[in-house]
Amino acid sequence: MRKILVAEDEQNIREFVVINLKRAGYEAVEASNGEEALRLYDLSGGDFDVVILDIMMPGMLDGLEVCRELRRVSSTVGIILLTAKTQEMDKVTGLMMGADDYVTKPFSPSELVARVDAVYRRVAQYSRAAEPNFSEELRSGGFVLNLRNRSFTKDGRPVELTQVEFQIMEYFISNAGKALKRADILKHVWGSGYVGEEKIVDVNIRRLRMKIEDEPSSPRHIVTVWGLGYRWDE
Repeated sequence: MRKILVAEDEQNIREFVVINLKRAGYEAVEASNGEEALRLYDLSGGDFDVVILDIMMPGMLDGLEVCRELRRVSSTVGIILLTAKTQEMDKVTGLMMGADDYVTKPFSPSELVARVDAVYRRVAQYSRAAEPNFSEELRSGGFVLNLRNRSFTKDGRPVELTQVEFQIMEYFISNAGKALKRADILKHVWGSGYVGEEKIVDVNIRRLRMKIEDEPSSPRHIVTVWGLGYRWDE
């Protein structure tokens, strides 16, 4: 399908994004504000692989609010935020709300397409894992990661994870007890061609701790390895 929704109020930027996505083989649908983006998403029945959102859009719904709503209705759609260099806190807020990645303006066509490709690969991976002949599970203590239906449970209780969070947990549980570098987590989850910052790993770890730790401020399972990265302990 390779279908992408682009929500950006500045027409020249929106057209720039759409043209380059189409050149890369994606089908792109345009929205000029947050309300229109949600309307198009709903009308399609969620028939988009990736949604690109400008954080600063006019109207009642900015990019962050749209991100929050999209993540509420779908844990699988890829979400990329378009941000300005001055929107540092907004980037973190967006990632905490469930965005997969962000691209800082100004950006090159190659950077944009590379980020979209990486997020799209996760979406496609999810679709393949949902096939009937795929039934693997990973277990660690009271945690169960089902690779077929992309579900995650803690002591039998379901925990809703985004695709990025799911891949991080898969990497952790597959390497339980090992200290994993931030760079290795970044490469495994976001791809070897990812050109963003390692802090995106830290934000996602913070979000994961809030979901799975009994005391997120004193984590027992996702342990910080100072100066290196993180380790998964049962």
